[in-house]
Amino acid sequence: MKKKSFALIVCFFAVSFILFAQDSERRTALVMGNAAYKSSPLQNPVNDARDMAQALRELGFSVSTKINCSQKEMFEAIREFGNELVRGGVGLFFYAGHGMQIGGRNYLIPVDADIKAEDEVRFQSIDAGLVLGKMESAGNRTNIVILDACRDNPFQRSFRSSSRGLAVVEAPRGSLVVYATSPGSVAAEGKGRSLFNIKR
Repeated sequence: MKKKSFALIVCFFAVSFILFAQDSERRTALVMGNAAYKSSPLQNPVNDARDMAQALRELGFSVSTKINCSQKEMFEAIREFGNELVRGGVGLFFYAGHGMQIGGRNYLIPVDADIKAEDEVRFQSIDAGLVLGKMESAGNRTNIVILDACRDNPFQRSFRSSSRGLAVVEAPRGSLVVYATSPGSVAAEGKGRSLFNIKR
């Protein structure tokens, strides 16, 4: 089993444990999978997202699933997710796709990104801090963020920075942030169908 898949399966069971301890609370999830990039397309994020969404529904979540999103679609989905979070309960965000860190901040890359230089990243992508900001504003007791985006920077040849993987973030109180691998490291996409290897 690939190291990334093992880490995310462990994460899934940890999430299950947390939720069973808070059985009566409302549960809201936003699940995103970006794979159809013009440059450096990926194989597994869509499968990962759909399998995660199904697993979360089985845990009682109300799930919004977004596949191959543009920057505008990602922003609007996160805004809507934030509006749902203010209604209370447990919030969970899952992202699979390209991601990178620039200047200690993590960016999630939409499929329509046209990035030619490092200074364009923040204008062409979504800062993961937006999700954490929505969670902090909602003030709920439990928030979970799962970032399956610790892959090599697909635009690395054009960049001066040598940063790898994703950066450690300061999460709101009561938040659990999980990476596919250690912060600052990268994980290969793997050859299996998905992180769960679910056959449906």
